[in-house]
Formats: sequence, C-alpha cells, structure tokens
Amino acid sequence: MSRPTYQRIADELRQRIITGIYAPGDRLPSRQAIADEFGAGMGAAAQALRQLVAEGHVVARTGSGTYVRSRPPVRRLTRSWYREARGGSPFRADMSAQSLRGGWECSSETVVAPADIADRLAVEPAAPVMRTRYTFTADDEPVMLSTSYEPLEITRGTPVVLPEDGPHAGRGVVERMREIGQEITYAAEIVTARLAEAEEVDRLGVSRGQVVMVIQRTYSTAERPVETADIVVPVDRYELAYMIPVRQE
Repeated sequence: MSRPTYQRIADELRQRIITGIYAPGDRLPSRQAIADEFGAGMGAAAQALRQLVAEGHVVARTGSGTYVRSRPPVRRLTRSWYREARGGSPFRADMSAQSLRGGWECSSETVVAPADIADRLAVEPAAPVMRTRYTFTADDEPVMLSTSYEPLEITRGTPVVLPEDGPHAGRGVVERMREIGQEITYAAEIVTARLAEAEEVDRLGVSRGQVVMVIQRTYSTAERPVETADIVVPVDRYELAYMIPVRQE
C-alpha cells in the first residue's frame, strides 16, 4: 500500500535535512509552500512537519516557523571498571578529559522500593531504599539523568546514607561503599533505547520524540547488590565506550 501523503512529504524533507540541503538552523518552507510543492493539502503539510518535530529533526517556533535542529557535538561516556575503582566521580573525569566542567544537581529521599527495583537489589518487596535523582551537566547544560537506589538496610546510620551529603559526598559508588565495608566486585549494565518521557524532555531540554539510551546499572559485592540505577542519555549527545579488561591466563 502507498504511504500516506504526509509521510511521503516527511520522508523527502527528512532526506533533505540528512543530506545537508537544509542545514542546522535553516528555516523550512512554510506549510503553504510545502503544500504547493507536493500538491498536497495544508493538513498533510502540517502533519509532516509535526512528524519531523516528533523525530527531533526540527523545532517549531511559535510565530516564526520551523527550523532544522542544531545537533550538539557527540561526546563520549567511558564505561570502565578501572576508572570506577580508582575513586572520584567517573562522570566528572569524563567531562574533564573533554575540557568540560562536569557537575550535577540532585535530591535524595527515602522511598519504598518499586517491585522491579526490589528485584534488582535482592531486597524484600516494599523495603525502604534511598532514592537519589540526578541531573548531570556539562558546562552547566543538562546532558544526562540518573535515578539511583541503595538499600537502607546497608547504609542506614552510616556516613554514606545520603550519597551527596556528608564526608564522602561527590565520590563514586565504589568508593562510598568501600567506606562502610562493602567491597564492590562486580558491575552489570544493560543498555536499551526508547523515546524520552515527558519529564525527561523537560529536564534534558530535548525535543519531543527524542530517542534516549537507558543504562540499567547494578553494583554488587560478592554477596549481594548494593546499588542500582537507571541512567538516561540522549543518543545525539553521547556515545558509550566500554573498556573491558582481558585477563591473560
């Protein structure tokens, strides 16, 4: 079956953006001009533009028009056990290596573990956990989100119960847990992709329809998991680089 008219218009406009005919910052033709060019109605032209907005190719500015979205430079996030184990903030180290000032805003609160988090942390359903929500920044621009959970049966009453408060604030999970006798020996990550949720769109300042990577990370000692997090990264801003040690027998 033939594709709907609006999709065929969107396909052509998308191709012009990808090939550089319409460069970042360029204003796309008006809905009337698009309708005239493709012999379509105004409704089809408007729907094609909405499709491109949803995909993140263009941004609509009220009273001004629709513009090709500027693409930020793609930067690298390094996922490496050795970097985690050395201490300090791996994110801040990544940003420093790229001549950027890394930082974050966060808030922590005690919550009941959702069922999936309880399973990932191997705790009883509805067990109390410390949830910390982060917005990571590079040169004060939001670039990554993270929601971390730590079981209070491990951290309650210790100097690290609040990840970003106390004498070990701002350190990585590995270093913080070591301070209370929890020696992390294993880190597991599962990477998936999906469309950004409404709250994530607002916090990251990305377009509706933006695709994000979701890293489901869990740190464990030899006995049990001690922290798990969902890390959200826009795919057009960062690439993930995994450094995997190879042990020679």
